[in-house]
Amino acid sequence: MVDVKEALLSVLPTIRLPRAGDRVHKDECAFSLHTPESDGGLFICMNTFLGFGRPYVEKHYNKTGQRAFLHLKRTPKPKTDDSSSNTGDPPRKKPTRLAIGMEGGFDMCDEQCEYEEEVKLIILPEFLEIQRDGLLGLPEMVRDRVSSAIDAILAADSASRKQEVQAWDGEVRQVSKHAFNLQQLEGAPRIPPCGWKCSVCDLRENLWLNMTDGAIFCGRRYFDGSGGNNHAVQHYRETGYPLAVKLGTITPDGADVYSYDEDDMVLDPNLAEHLSHFGIDMMKMQKTDKTMTELEIDMNQRIGEWELIQESGVQLQPLYGPGYTGIRNLGNSCYLNSTMQVVFSISAFQRKYVEQMDQIFHKAPTDPTQDFSTQVAKLGQGLLSGEYSKPASEKEGEEQKGLQDGIAPRMFKALIGKGHPEFSTNRQQDAQEFFLHFINMVERNCRSTSNPNEVFRFLVEEKIKCLVSQKVKYTQRVEYILQLPVPMEAALNKEELVAYEQARQQAEQDHRPLPELVRARIPFTSCLEAFAAPEQLDEFWSAALQAKSTALKTSRFASFPDYLVFQIKKFTFGVDWVPKKLDVSIDVPEELDLSQFRGGGLQGDEEELPDVAPPLVTPDEPKAPMLDESVVTQLVEMGFPSEACRKAVYYTGNSGAEAAMTWVMSHMDDPDFAHPLVLSGVSAPPSVPVGGDPPSEEHIATIISMGFSHEQAVRALRSTSNSLERAVDWIFSHIDDLDAEAAMDLSEGRSVAESVSESLPAAGPRVKDGNGRYELFAFVSHMGTSTMCGHYVCHIKKNGRWVIYNDQKVCASEKPPKDLGYIYFYQRVQS
Repeated sequence: MVDVKEALLSVLPTIRLPRAGDRVHKDECAFSLHTPESDGGLFICMNTFLGFGRPYVEKHYNKTGQRAFLHLKRTPKPKTDDSSSNTGDPPRKKPTRLAIGMEGGFDMCDEQCEYEEEVKLIILPEFLEIQRDGLLGLPEMVRDRVSSAIDAILAADSASRKQEVQAWDGEVRQVSKHAFNLQQLEGAPRIPPCGWKCSVCDLRENLWLNMTDGAIFCGRRYFDGSGGNNHAVQHYRETGYPLAVKLGTITPDGADVYSYDEDDMVLDPNLAEHLSHFGIDMMKMQKTDKTMTELEIDMNQRIGEWELIQESGVQLQPLYGPGYTGIRNLGNSCYLNSTMQVVFSISAFQRKYVEQMDQIFHKAPTDPTQDFSTQVAKLGQGLLSGEYSKPASEKEGEEQKGLQDGIAPRMFKALIGKGHPEFSTNRQQDAQEFFLHFINMVERNCRSTSNPNEVFRFLVEEKIKCLVSQKVKYTQRVEYILQLPVPMEAALNKEELVAYEQARQQAEQDHRPLPELVRARIPFTSCLEAFAAPEQLDEFWSAALQAKSTALKTSRFASFPDYLVFQIKKFTFGVDWVPKKLDVSIDVPEELDLSQFRGGGLQGDEEELPDVAPPLVTPDEPKAPMLDESVVTQLVEMGFPSEACRKAVYYTGNSGAEAAMTWVMSHMDDPDFAHPLVLSGVSAPPSVPVGGDPPSEEHIATIISMGFSHEQAVRALRSTSNSLERAVDWIFSHIDDLDAEAAMDLSEGRSVAESVSESLPAAGPRVKDGNGRYELFAFVSHMGTSTMCGHYVCHIKKNGRWVIYNDQKVCASEKPPKDLGYIYFYQRVQS
């Protein structure tokens, strides 16, 4: 029998309290998707604050020797019957912006589930259980230290909660223009530290203190009638006093301040001074009410409960088991959910991450929550194991039928979005952009190992033909997704569209209900033909003519991947530059043969354009660059430095705004991006060596720290104008060639440095090829008016039937809406 006192004394030196900066992972296991609600609960290490499910806590003990764990087990409380509940009902009005209590903001739904929480101390390896009341017989010093650590862990914001708050605070608040000259009336009232109420309606929550006259009023009314009665905003309209602070959010760190004049949450650097005018010492105040950020998080997490899904009018059969696991919406995360469901339906990703999960976990660093491969493998295992694919417990209402508890991959979402200006937030995102972001992350983390991205990678062949000289230029580029335009002129129902538009305009004039929507029906073949159609280049600089010419550009496939991904370019920009969606129906075939779109390279009767750069100067004016100033002006008006725009036009051979913009976007991180264009025949400034800046020793050291040689680092930096970020991308995309060259050099007795000095042209990343016959196996659909709002679901064909994945709901699809998809995934049909 293990003595409790002896066991506690032996682990006491390892028990510590969370400090500022510590991440307390008390919501999710580091290696699985277990939570405190899962069977067995969650074990939180009281030294590292990492969380573990039962299968992994012993492995952590064996690896680190840490023995003291806080065990959390949460059990949902039975819901009380509420006949007035509208659970499952759709909202009266669709949210159009991320706002609270404002026109177009979020609706308020039912309260989150409440839990009963069981807490106890566990000592390994015996799994000795010590209840809170079991500490009473211990020495006071031991009892106080252990109790303080337990209380601190329970009180600390979990790592996922901190991430959510940071994500929403990512919408940076600006300093109010009124902060430094705010008028504050003499004889203002002294505000007590508690007991506030609205001066008009006696409400005692959601209260705002006007910082000019000290009046306290309630905030805006939410959609469900809760919140306030709009008395604070009414007071502003009557007085013009602009700034108000939310009572209950004032702490020594700050408070929620709203500017009615600027119609936004703002920062007030003089907040302490302004509050002291009313006798409020913010250094002594404590938080008693939710901040607006926290309210946004809470409401946004609930939004998935009322989203109407496709096929909502049909009784769908719920599916459970391996490969049929739902993913919880973590706040506008449906774009991630849909994309990752498709990715882990592909065998290459299953082999890479799920089948090698044990090896990945064994090699994981001390903090596995920050390891990409670990978190991807964990997500894949959660989706494919079937362990979490179970009916949700006691969900009520028709809309909740078929709902799973599912998985909540908070660590994965936080890690893959880390440092990204968009994916680190909880705003809605474009699924296509996220897919490419995930592909890029896989590329960076698959150095010298098998790369599942190869199933998507293909080459596009571009042919440019000078119409005057009839000579041609062929280039190839690597792609992972093909964007297809939507040729509206190819609609099969033009007469119906004209009649609908006339009826719609008439109904708007007469203030009558709008007619039933008529969508343009576009054949998928028309989208492919639009991609392959010749594009005229009016400002093409011809190397054969040494002058501007007109050219035709055509695109074809240079290779066909195992999985071909299409994006339908449904989103365009309105006159206000806000992305809008084309509401079209695309006739997408189940089977596809793209053989006719394969390129053949240079033909026998074609002559190549000379590989000559455009001249920097004219014969008459030796120092005047020949640049299309209209294109330069276009780029400058977009906010880019003028010198960068001039270089973009020059280095793309005056071939138009689109090519110049592509150059700008790919060179924005160059250290000399905004430096003047240096003309041929003109001496470079003294600070610039003739051969260009040598690679930075700091950048070289950074790349060497990733496991590359000095020569490889130098080569990567020289190939990317000494840009560290681009050099890292370059070296990862050329890793197979670099490794092959190194192996060949060693076999031939040459050094790597000797090989690099030869400056061999770099080969592209490995590309698979095969026949051009495909079968549709998955598609992601978007509901909403733009990528900034709405909802994503995906359909995947499994075992001969279509399955719909709508966050936590996984069902057999009755009528898969293939014509309304946004991203389509085709799988090669083997001969």
